[in-house]
Amino acid sequence: MTLKKYKFNYYLNVNINKPLIIFLHGFMGNINEFDEAIKFLAEDFSYLTLDLPGHGKTQVLGGDEYYRIEPTAQAIINLLDELKIDKCYLIGYSMGGRLALYLTLHFPERFIKVVLESASPGLATEADRLERVRRDAQIARKLSRSIIKTDFAAFLSNWYSQPIFGSIKNHPEFERLLENRLQNHLTELTKSLQFMGTGNQPSLWEKFKDNTTPLLLVAGENDEKFRDINTEMANICKIAQLKVISNTAHNIHFENAGEFVQNIREFFQKQ
Repeated sequence: MTLKKYKFNYYLNVNINKPLIIFLHGFMGNINEFDEAIKFLAEDFSYLTLDLPGHGKTQVLGGDEYYRIEPTAQAIINLLDELKIDKCYLIGYSMGGRLALYLTLHFPERFIKVVLESASPGLATEADRLERVRRDAQIARKLSRSIIKTDFAAFLSNWYSQPIFGSIKNHPEFERLLENRLQNHLTELTKSLQFMGTGNQPSLWEKFKDNTTPLLLVAGENDEKFRDINTEMANICKIAQLKVISNTAHNIHFENAGEFVQNIREFFQKQ
């Protein structure tokens, strides 16, 4: 669907009289990111999945500024309007979690409850944001030098060696995850990193304190960085609750889809 500066690749599954969840994937993910979790939820929910700008088959028809979080969020609201979706549940992972939080804080009337998996409100200080922009630029340069598929595969292997991902490379389905990531276009990924990376995102910490939408913060036991961030988030927002999932790191829905979904169900069904 073409919406002004975007041509979104999306999939809408309507389960009559069942509430709808929109899923937002993380960096290097795509429309299939939550397939395993959706298998557990499909009988009881409708769902909307999409490729975010810079990922999969979604096309950005405007300039580079349309990869940023602010116009992307507005475009998603426009997509919901076009699909006649007034209110829904929202789940976002990592980069998609940051986008989900932005949507929650700026369009609270559109979301019933929100799940943020391994996400954050961004970086609090200008110095931290500038340092992150510098680091992301380095990563973008590495990505841009990945001329052939084997180069990109080597980049991914290094990427998933980061401490936040724990032992994900030992997961029996890790090769499938890599193949999924390899479907992306490097030029587009680079733009996403440059313009929707954490360093370029406006800090949401102050606005987060006044959030009025019920939030479930999900962090992995073995992802110390985001476990700490989400603990701080839960401490400053009374309507946010934190769930730490054992034996997982950053990519919880991939490492333990069953427990991830169980917590989602309990949160969505709780009155």
